[in-house]
Amino acid sequence: MGTKLGIFPQNTKEIFQILNIISNSELRSKILTLENTQIHLVFCSLNRIFAVKMAGLYIHIPFCKSRCVYCGFYSTTGLELRERYVDALCREMEIRGERNDIETIYLGGGTPSQLSIEQLQRLFIYINKVKEDAEITIEMNPDDVTAEFAAELQQLGVNRVSMGAQTFNDERLRFLHRRHNAKQVHQAVETLRQAGFKNISIDLMYGFPEETLDDWKADIEEALSLDVEHISSYCLMYEEGTPLYQLLEQGKVSEVDEELERQMYYTLKDRLEAAGYEHYEISNFARPGFRSRHNSSYWQGIPYIGIGAAAHSYDINTRSWNIADIRQYITGIEQGQRLYESETLDEVTRYNDAVTVALRTCEGLDLSKLTSEQRTYCLANAQKHIDANLLKLQDNHLSLTKEGLFISDMLMSDLILI
Repeated sequence: MGTKLGIFPQNTKEIFQILNIISNSELRSKILTLENTQIHLVFCSLNRIFAVKMAGLYIHIPFCKSRCVYCGFYSTTGLELRERYVDALCREMEIRGERNDIETIYLGGGTPSQLSIEQLQRLFIYINKVKEDAEITIEMNPDDVTAEFAAELQQLGVNRVSMGAQTFNDERLRFLHRRHNAKQVHQAVETLRQAGFKNISIDLMYGFPEETLDDWKADIEEALSLDVEHISSYCLMYEEGTPLYQLLEQGKVSEVDEELERQMYYTLKDRLEAAGYEHYEISNFARPGFRSRHNSSYWQGIPYIGIGAAAHSYDINTRSWNIADIRQYITGIEQGQRLYESETLDEVTRYNDAVTVALRTCEGLDLSKLTSEQRTYCLANAQKHIDANLLKLQDNHLSLTKEGLFISDMLMSDLILI
C-alpha cells in the first residue's frame, strides 16, 4: 500500500477518505462498526504498520585506519576484526528479521569504505525487501575512492556517496588527522562521476582554531566548484573524551568566538542558497530533488532499523541501541544474542522528539500531528519567539526563521516538556 497516514482522522469524512485507500473490504466494514475511541486505536496501529513500510536501514561500520581528533562516534582501529564483524552483521539481520519494504539504506561509520567489495557483497546478500527506487548511501574517505571500487559499488546498487571533505586546507586536514588532502577530494568526485554516480554529498567543517571568515569563504567556493548534489556542514565540536577536547583543556587550541561562528554559518547559508542549493535542514543543503532521503526519515519520525555495534533503532513506540563495544557485539551475535538496551517512548518523549527533530527542517513542526494539549502548550511557549521573529507559524506548521536558525537549541529547549 505504501501510504503513510501521518495524522488521525478528525471526522467521518476523513475516515471515509482514508478507508478508500484500504483495499480489504472486510477490514473496512469492521472499522465502520467501531466506536470513536476504538477507531482512534485502529489508526494508531495503521500508522505504525504504514510507517514500518517506509523503514530505513542503517548499518554501522566502525572501522577507521586512524581516528580523527574531533570524532565522538563509536569507532575502532581494530581492522583485524572486519571479517568477524561482517559475519556478525549478516547474522544480526537474520536474527532480527524485521525488515519490510526498505526505502533507504545507509552504511555509516567509522569508515565503511574500509570494507572490501567482497565483504560489502556479503552484506548486500542479507539485505532483502528493498524497494526498486531505494536510496543506498555509503560513507567514504576521499583517499579510498578508486575507479575499480566505485564501479563495483555501482554494481552493488549503491547510488549515493557521502564523503568527508571537511576542509580544503591541507594544514587543517593534518590538524584533524584526516588521511586525505584537498587534491584527493577533487580526484574522488571526478572518479565517482566517471563511474556513473549522480548523487554525491560532501561534509564541510568550519570554526577551526584561528580560522578567519575569509578562510571559510575560500572553502565554500572550492566546495561549490565540485558541483556536488548535497553539502552538509557543521561547526567543529569539542566533544569530551576526544583528543581535540584534550587540546582545548590543555590550552593548546581555542574555540572561535560565537560572533564569528554566527557569521560563518550565515555566510554558508547565503552563499549556498545563491548557488541554487535548498537549505532544507539546519546543517544540510541540497540541489532540488537531492535531499538525503535517509536522514530526512529521521527528522520525519519514520521508523528505522540499526544494525551493528552502537547502532540505534526506532519503531515509534520504542527506541533501542546495540552495545557500543565491537568485541562484545560480535561475541553476543555469534552466540545468537543481540546485546542491546531499549526504552519505551511515552507521550511526553514522543512530543519532545517531534519538536527537536521536526524543527530542524525547513518545513518545521506539523502541529496537526500533536494532541490538542500539546498544541496549546507548544504555541503558548512559542509565542514570544514568534513575536521576536525567531519562529514563524504558517499553514499550521511551526518553523525556525533565518534569525532563529543559529539559536535553534535554545528555542527547542523552550518548547519541550520537562
